[in-house]
Amino acid sequence: MTATTGRPAAPFGARGLAVPKPNFTHLTRLSDDTGLFEHARHAIARREHGYCTDDVARGLVVTSREPEPTEAVLRLAERYLAFLTHAQDAGGAFHNRLGHDRRWTDEPGVGDWWGRALWGLGTAAARSPAGWIREEALVAFSRGATRRSRAPHAMAFAGLGAAEVLRRHPGHAAAAALLADAAGTVGGPGSDPRWPWPRQQLTYANAALAEVVITASQLRHGGPPLDDGLRMLAWLRDVQLRDGRLSVIPAGGWRRGAARLRHDQQPIEVAAFADACATAAAVTGDRDWDTGVHQAVGWFLGDNDVGTSMWDPETGGGYDGLTAHGPNLNQGAESTLALISTLQHAARWS
Repeated sequence: MTATTGRPAAPFGARGLAVPKPNFTHLTRLSDDTGLFEHARHAIARREHGYCTDDVARGLVVTSREPEPTEAVLRLAERYLAFLTHAQDAGGAFHNRLGHDRRWTDEPGVGDWWGRALWGLGTAAARSPAGWIREEALVAFSRGATRRSRAPHAMAFAGLGAAEVLRRHPGHAAAAALLADAAGTVGGPGSDPRWPWPRQQLTYANAALAEVVITASQLRHGGPPLDDGLRMLAWLRDVQLRDGRLSVIPAGGWRRGAARLRHDQQPIEVAAFADACATAAAVTGDRDWDTGVHQAVGWFLGDNDVGTSMWDPETGGGYDGLTAHGPNLNQGAESTLALISTLQHAARWS
């Protein structure tokens, strides 16, 4: 098998944009034998900032999602899995930050990184073509699934990992309980149609909250009504469209009643929206949700508020953010993983 390249596929979406295949070249550039470097200056890894569990977990998600991974991608998955098992303590919590000197700079906890670690482990346990990766990922997931966080985003990420496990192991009791608790922590939509969101502020990776509610409605007996998650996602879609283009909630968030800012927009927001729309399409059979995936792909390819491409075809890296003046040209792990994740959805139609 040869490595995936960045060559364009057939035109995709309403605006006829040519979509590249998922490209792991830059992700490999950001990785070493320990893990995945968090930051980059342009395309060069900034080793002094070290590694974080958040990004390594995202790396395990995208490498595990590849339907026919190359040997190089499988090696990345193995490396990321080893990092996560090293980050986990005996009680199921995780360290988040590892310096380039291979020393942890924090104590184990159950913040967003715990949730994302379980998302990565759950995805590997369910989807990896390598049996030994699936087995070890399930062991680590099961240990972490006994913990809980008070943070809705952490629980949502963990719940998405639990959903992956349940699709392959429907009788996994810890995953079922975690998914139910995740949906309960997120909550359902409010009664005001002008703001049918469980909280008074949109922050980051917002669509993941709606996605875990949608998923729990299908995979957990007695879970929330499907319409709860779909209402949340439909409203989020509508408020993030501008002239038919995706214009996601910026890094500063958006509080109810406050002015809505347009920048800086982050790739993670786009990837979360693509994930949630793909899940909604799969659950409902309503292909209108695929439009959201098209819009997310389009955002990376230049169909955005500034009309500029948000990735570098030469390196395969994703740009770190969309400002009012154009892209932040740094190509860090989070943005590159968001690009790959979104293009993986597009690959289903190519």
